[in-house]
Amino acid sequence: MNVQLRRNADLAQALAQASRVMGRVLEGQSLSDAREVQAKTASSAAVTDLAYGALRRFGRDQAVLRALSARGQIEPGLRALLLVSLAALESGRYANYTVVDQAVHACVHLRKQRVQGFVNAILRAYLRERERLAPILEANPEARFQHPEWWIRRVREAYPVLWERVLEGGNTHPPMCVRVNRRRCDPEAYLVGLAACAIAARRAGHSALLLQKPVPVERLPGFAQGDVSVQDAGAQRAAELMDLAHGQRVLDACAAPGGKAAHILELADVELTALDIDPARCSTITQNLARLGMHAEVRAADCTLPGGWWDGRAYDRILADVPCTASGIARRRPDVKWLRRESDLAGFAARQYAIVSALWQTLAPGGKLLYVTCSIFPEENDGVVEAFLARTPEARRGQLVAGAPAQLVPDEGQDGFFFAILEKVC
Repeated sequence: MNVQLRRNADLAQALAQASRVMGRVLEGQSLSDAREVQAKTASSAAVTDLAYGALRRFGRDQAVLRALSARGQIEPGLRALLLVSLAALESGRYANYTVVDQAVHACVHLRKQRVQGFVNAILRAYLRERERLAPILEANPEARFQHPEWWIRRVREAYPVLWERVLEGGNTHPPMCVRVNRRRCDPEAYLVGLAACAIAARRAGHSALLLQKPVPVERLPGFAQGDVSVQDAGAQRAAELMDLAHGQRVLDACAAPGGKAAHILELADVELTALDIDPARCSTITQNLARLGMHAEVRAADCTLPGGWWDGRAYDRILADVPCTASGIARRRPDVKWLRRESDLAGFAARQYAIVSALWQTLAPGGKLLYVTCSIFPEENDGVVEAFLARTPEARRGQLVAGAPAQLVPDEGQDGFFFAILEKVC
């Protein structure tokens, strides 16, 4: 078999595998879980790229299929194959005729030979009718902005000036940022080391370096030795806002996978407890700290039930990086845009309020709790904070460091995050 034929066969297999991943997402499974299931049988960078590409273009390509198909509702498995094939056509990585041909061949891998003609017809129709479809897609909000209609409406209400920019930021490829471990290396010196490895980067914060292009972690000098960690520049603000000092007793209440916990230990010699409700994710925390040569008390526990894990000694600082819609990191998890429902906001807000209320009793008088989400929705952010302050007389909202906004939105430098400091008045 010559090289070109082998590549074509690989594409057919990748399209089939990516469509299986996409099919699970269409059935309601998260992308991470769907990829994990697929990885047990086969895995490749092409499969991941196709699945992510299809989800990033989901709103647009759903509208394309509705415009081109006379079948009405297309069954999920076939729809998944068409969506990943459309993503392949628009990726620019393959010739159009190759994608169409290999999508038809992918039907064999999926045992869908009976629909080969339909797949061929739809993809060829798309290539012929792109210009005709353009105004139809432009008039469709979900197709134009690549978000569900309810999400678009909520963002427009929350960000009346920036709403289009916020939505566009959620569709871009996420940047790769690293956090330099200042206990081992100076950021400027590490920049020199990156340049020596032909990796272009620039300063993006106290310890943050933004890479011009993503690279495998194995290429990062000193990664295995703990010189650096991969962490979004926005996420790095959390530890920097906690007003840490040597000797403090600190709690990271929702700590997995451990990036913020590690950053805390890099900034100050503190007594750190790291909790997560999932024992498997606690193992990830331990592994990440071990790579950096650091230690914390890592416990699998529900932070809303302090009676099961708290020893009664109050914490000087608490980081509550609470579960949320992940709307600020949707470009890293493009499935969340289509799996979330508008009704989920109230459920997340209730859970977030319960976490803060439970943790508050473990905070020392004069202590500070940093409330963090990776959400852009006010209901999970100021809504939760203001509700808690209204019911908690001994709580007041503290000031973030000068010039630090409470809300970050996704852009070329960082993901979307929200930060609020809650101080316990003595």
